Amino acid sequence: MSFAIPAWDLSSLPVVGGEDRFPVRRIYCIGRNYAEHAREMGADDREPPFFFLKPADAIVQNGATIPYPVATNNYHYEGELVAAIGKPGSDILPNEANEHIFGYGVGLDMTRRDLQNNAKEMRRPWDMGKGFDQSAPCSEIYPSTQIGHPSKGVLWLKVNGETKQQGDIADMIWNTPESISYLSGLVRLEPGDLIFTGTPAGVGAVVSGDEISVHVDGVCDLNIRIA
Repeated sequence: MSFAIPAWDLSSLPVVGGEDRFPVRRIYCIGRNYAEHAREMGADDREPPFFFLKPADAIVQNGATIPYPVATNNYHYEGELVAAIGKPGSDILPNEANEHIFGYGVGLDMTRRDLQNNAKEMRRPWDMGKGFDQSAPCSEIYPSTQIGHPSKGVLWLKVNGETKQQGDIADMIWNTPESISYLSGLVRLEPGDLIFTGTPAGVGAVVSGDEISVHVDGVCDLNIRIA
């Protein structure tokens, strides 16, 4: 096959335990999926889940240094558990959702909060607040055959060694299987899809020179520096 313009490189993440990589197809993010974070963003505790997308090439590898993005003065972190889909499906039942998960990682939903808030006030989509360049740092993928399916465990985020976010993935309003089930009723999930499962309370801004560390018990750590 030939292309009319040069083709771009496929975004991918390392898979722990081998030389293979996990190709990234789509990145779905769940909004307000922890009760305290929902309250800090002005929402009720158990609204139906909602989703937004980031482009696949927003992926940033673990340990990278990324530039402070353009067009913002309020650049926020959101630490999250990430589920990597390995088996396709539509209308997946919650008790069958784990069968569709290849593995897990730890991610950052980086956000240009001022752009997002302005879009909300104008009742416009907030894609440019969420889906910008290098807005999806993510760790290596740990296969579920190695670590199982985490349903509880501490999630913390530190900036320059100071704890800013701390919660437990058991505190999700919609747990990972429920979220996958709901999302698969809206779109067909395909191998290569990533699902960022939401963030606990404590989101805040970072500036150039800051170092961000995110940890999920039973999975791994993610470390990113802002240039």
